[in-house]
Amino acid sequence: MTRIALVTGAARGIGLATTKLFLEEGCHVVMVDNDVEELERAAAPLQNVTPMPYDVSDPEAVATLAAEVEGPISVLVNNAGLADFGPMAETSFERWRAVMATNLDGPFLVTQAFLPQLRATKGAVVNIASISALRASTLRVAYGTSKAGVAHLTEQQAVELGEYGVRVNCVCPGPVRTKLAMAVHTQDIIDAYHDAIPLNRYGQEREIAEAIVWLCSDKASYITGQRLAVDGGFEATGIGLPALRS
Repeated sequence: MTRIALVTGAARGIGLATTKLFLEEGCHVVMVDNDVEELERAAAPLQNVTPMPYDVSDPEAVATLAAEVEGPISVLVNNAGLADFGPMAETSFERWRAVMATNLDGPFLVTQAFLPQLRATKGAVVNIASISALRASTLRVAYGTSKAGVAHLTEQQAVELGEYGVRVNCVCPGPVRTKLAMAVHTQDIIDAYHDAIPLNRYGQEREIAEAIVWLCSDKASYITGQRLAVDGGFEATGIGLPALRS
């Protein structure tokens, strides 16, 4: 029987890379994204996918999504996220709520809506947080707080859903070489990240996807409630001091 995976934020970046890797594993993938045009473009060349344009921050939209998906799904990847960075003093409540609505409300709403299907399949959930969930940084008061919430939400879900055989884990990507990141990161920023990361490079979208798909597989059948930093060692460096390396 073909496994059905649902991936939110599937139109680009880590979500699209994860979709493609699930397809290589023989899954059917329900691709969810609120960017209708980009979702159509991403899904067009793929087979065994069902694109569904929904906003995961909208409870009514999520309820409709769950009713329309011909499941039962056995894998859920809560990847949809809003990256909005800025100084605390310039972060309006509207910006704060927009980040929380997508990044934290979304994984709560989608997982809750698909609980009957996940219980039926003894499925696996992976929530995508960020290295910003594990270490603070400037300009990320809303983003980092939302992702820290995702990391703890993962533990809450894992503890409550374990009795049904549902596993829930969290992946915390470090700096990743996405088109968006490369468009906004100056050479100084790139150099600083390379200095601070023990592996001296950004991650690739495919590398994050590999961790996600592995956590959803039977090879990780006794792993739940965990936060996996896929970050080239970035979290482990503390304050860094790259000048002392040599």
